[in-house]
Amino acid sequence: MNVIIIDDELLARRLTREYLSHHADINIIGECENGLQAVTAIAELNPDLIFLDIHMPKMSGLEVLDVTGRKSGVIFTTAYDEYALKAFELHAVDYLLKPFSQERFDAALNQARHLLSLGQQPTSAQSSNIDQLIRHQQIDRIAIRDRGQMHFIAIDKIDYIEAQDDYIMIHSEGKSILKTQALSDIETQLDPQKFIRIHRSYVINLAQLNRIERVTKDSVLAILNGGKQLPISRSGYERLKPLFNNSTAH
Repeated sequence: MNVIIIDDELLARRLTREYLSHHADINIIGECENGLQAVTAIAELNPDLIFLDIHMPKMSGLEVLDVTGRKSGVIFTTAYDEYALKAFELHAVDYLLKPFSQERFDAALNQARHLLSLGQQPTSAQSSNIDQLIRHQQIDRIAIRDRGQMHFIAIDKIDYIEAQDDYIMIHSEGKSILKTQALSDIETQLDPQKFIRIHRSYVINLAQLNRIERVTKDSVLAILNGGKQLPISRSGYERLKPLFNNSTAH
């Protein structure tokens, strides 16, 4: 079984390597100390199994999964909050809560080994476990892979996000970057106190909202600080009204 260890802590990587040394069928084909290295290693080496830390600098473990699209063959090694980890207990994806013992480690590895030996693919419910965790993890930046390069956009630098079929177009500081993600998914990751969906195709950063203008009886526009005009649907207008004490539109 080909394995990659991904953790920003050297001692944690050493411990995982030590635990794996007791298993003759394991072939460690790579170690990564950050998420950027991990994205490249996963794409190039195609491991059967990865041991993945969640909290890492530069790029988190969840961002790694989001960018690579990996849905199986993942064991988390993390000090993540136990309550959040309850989500994993209902599915095949396993986790190791630091500090973990050799016995607990072996149990997780045996489960992964069993699934791989069967050639078992995750069910739709199991594979959606990672998707759900990613979708509901509030973020402070967005990671985008474009032609072999990683781009990170700080959430507070976003002007607005636009839906385009199965993609979203992120507009930030005069630039527009395409990402494969549904608008409804990215919406759940944004702070609702800072971002709001004004239309089925648009989510705006409230800090960039300059004013609201009623053009006709049935047409209302959001005017952003840079002058960009975006349509506001009826439901979007209802979401905006409480934020401005029902007095912004005119």
